[in-house]
Amino acid sequence: MMKFILVGIYLVLTLAGLILMKKGGNPGSLSVNNGEINLGMSLVSMIGFICYILSFFLFTRIVVMFDLSYIMPICTGIVQVLTLVASYFVFKEQISKQGIIGASLVIIGIIIMNFKKAS
Repeated sequence: MMKFILVGIYLVLTLAGLILMKKGGNPGSLSVNNGEINLGMSLVSMIGFICYILSFFLFTRIVVMFDLSYIMPICTGIVQVLTLVASYFVFKEQISKQGIIGASLVIIGIIIMNFKKAS
């Protein structure tokens, strides 16, 4: 059960990271002056960046806990669908018919992957 909770946390952190980095509006800048490293990024983008980095570290743990051929397509598919939905609600982006069809196919694929084999 704990491994599925970790997957849920991963999904939330990934989606939050993507949304906040876009909401922050700048990609950031990195410079080195007189031996000092300066990172320029808005606070919202920085929080998004931290969420995304944490999701990456969490995913490295999740990959060890599941079969890679199972967890990678499922997590990737769910992130893609959630990103599509979030972009519609948060950024008021339009979803095309192709986007809806594609998301539907991803959801169908995830459902099919979770059917148990008949023995």
